[in-house]
Amino acid sequence: MSGLNGKIAVVTGGSSGIGLAIAQRFVKEGAYVFVTGRRQAELDNAKALIGEDVRPVRGDATSTADLDRLFETIAQERGKLDILVANSGRVEPEEFGKITESNFDKTFDLNARATLFTAQKALPLMRDGGSIILVGSIAAYKGINGYTTYSATKAALRSYARTWTHEFKDRGIRINTLSPGPIDTPIMDGQADTKEGADAIRAAFASVIPLARMGRPEEVAAAAYFLASDESSFVAGVDLAVDGGMAQV
Repeated sequence: MSGLNGKIAVVTGGSSGIGLAIAQRFVKEGAYVFVTGRRQAELDNAKALIGEDVRPVRGDATSTADLDRLFETIAQERGKLDILVANSGRVEPEEFGKITESNFDKTFDLNARATLFTAQKALPLMRDGGSIILVGSIAAYKGINGYTTYSATKAALRSYARTWTHEFKDRGIRINTLSPGPIDTPIMDGQADTKEGADAIRAAFASVIPLARMGRPEEVAAAAYFLASDESSFVAGVDLAVDGGMAQV
């Protein structure tokens, strides 16, 4: 028997990278998964890759109307929700002294504000004993050049998990943060203007990771499965790092 049989999950930003890998693992373990994303082509590709038991819902996590439509869809089609993975996020490195208001506002809007309201709007559908997983980053507690705004938003998620764990202890809802280190996903390519530049970033990250390589999306998905399943039934309020030891030693 698979560990998520009969569970209903939603993975925001689930059409590519880490989110897609999490959605694939959840379906493999027996869950029915709603995945969100802004680009229809990527959602269509996710559906084709996963096959059955996945429902793409196009939307922007920063849009209140889109979030309302997402949870209305879940309510109408499945009634309840067992697992929320708040994975939508953005990173656009800018060094302190060069940070623009646009960069700050867009990063906090998606990574911090949208995560809060996604979780809040999910609550009426969440079954008691459910699991909320906030996808953070080891950047929340490790200084990385150019990551001022990004790191601050991920630190906010760690705070959310602590506060919400106290606030919802009577319902048995487990809120945890999952913090990847450098993971080789398409988002890495967006941090450089050329392929050579992106490869240089990958090499730089690998050089400071004790396991001497970047992580794979499926390795983060395995940790997400643990936090979503009954295997972690006594785990609440933690920050689970999946970073090859980068921020641990």
